[in-house]
Amino acid sequence: MTALLEVRNATKVFGGERLFRKRAGMIALNDFSLTVEESPPSITAIVGESGSGKTTLARLLLGVAEPTSGSVLYKGKELSGLSRENRVQFLRDVQVIFQDPYEVYNPFYKVDHVLETPIRKFGLAKNGQSHRELMEETLNAVGLRPEETLGRHPHQLSGGQRQRIMVARALLIQPRLIIADEPVSMVDASLRATILESLRQLHQKFAISMLYITHDLTTAYQISHNIIVLYRGEVTEIGDVDLVVKNPLHPYTQLLIQSIPSPDTSHAWKREEIVVDAAAPKSVNGCKFADRCPHVMDICRKENPPLFRTDDLRAAACFLYKDRPKIDSADTGSLMVSPPVATVAAA
Repeated sequence: MTALLEVRNATKVFGGERLFRKRAGMIALNDFSLTVEESPPSITAIVGESGSGKTTLARLLLGVAEPTSGSVLYKGKELSGLSRENRVQFLRDVQVIFQDPYEVYNPFYKVDHVLETPIRKFGLAKNGQSHRELMEETLNAVGLRPEETLGRHPHQLSGGQRQRIMVARALLIQPRLIIADEPVSMVDASLRATILESLRQLHQKFAISMLYITHDLTTAYQISHNIIVLYRGEVTEIGDVDLVVKNPLHPYTQLLIQSIPSPDTSHAWKREEIVVDAAAPKSVNGCKFADRCPHVMDICRKENPPLFRTDDLRAAACFLYKDRPKIDSADTGSLMVSPPVATVAAA
């Protein structure tokens, strides 16, 4: 079966040669592969700190940017070379929810405009009455009251309401995949659970897969089945979210987990700090985490570690596990888990 969306060994480099001057470009994403199957639907979290390559990946998946090398495929066809007909279908199948919904809204239009545009563009309603009913039905599905939402301007709604309208917009189109880029980072804690539940309901009721991009491991664990941890454009750990979060193997993943404050008040939170040895040689061709790693070895500064399969459903790019079998980045799909098909209603 052809994958819905696939990234094959994609590398994205910014900058580089300019006229007569040669300079190294910045590698934002390096040899990254990911497959989103048409069925069964699943939720995969892409996690990492700022500058790890998360947003660059989202831009490649949406066709906003092209990889420097490698490819991005939609149903087996290069995303950059889609025909007009296939491009329209791609826009229906793949939707995005941005970090800051306020930037999506035109302040001169009422929020109705955000919902009306896809209804008209994709012919989702036959007449004005069904048009209105469809908007109201979709708003109710994400926990919003139409009478308190429609007819208002963006500034008259809270951040949580604006974000849920964007979730409703995605639901209107009935996509196969939603790319959610930091969807709860701009709302307060009381609304995060509501929005995450809305996304989970979309997945369960309408068989929609999701790529959940975030720096927040807590919400990633709450909503996803699989997790990919990025550091400076490279995968450090990938696999089943329970394995990775409950028992992280890569030193960077361990650092991320340790940085989460514990709700147990009987244990004081001690944020992990790594002291970098300034006298140690800098890693140029080796592991990008070597300068921060408490377990760094000579090989780490000379070679970039491949992914080693540490469990049936997990791999880590770390020489601590060099006795385990290597796995090519293009084969990481074998590490992904999906929920039982019976738990997901048909769209």
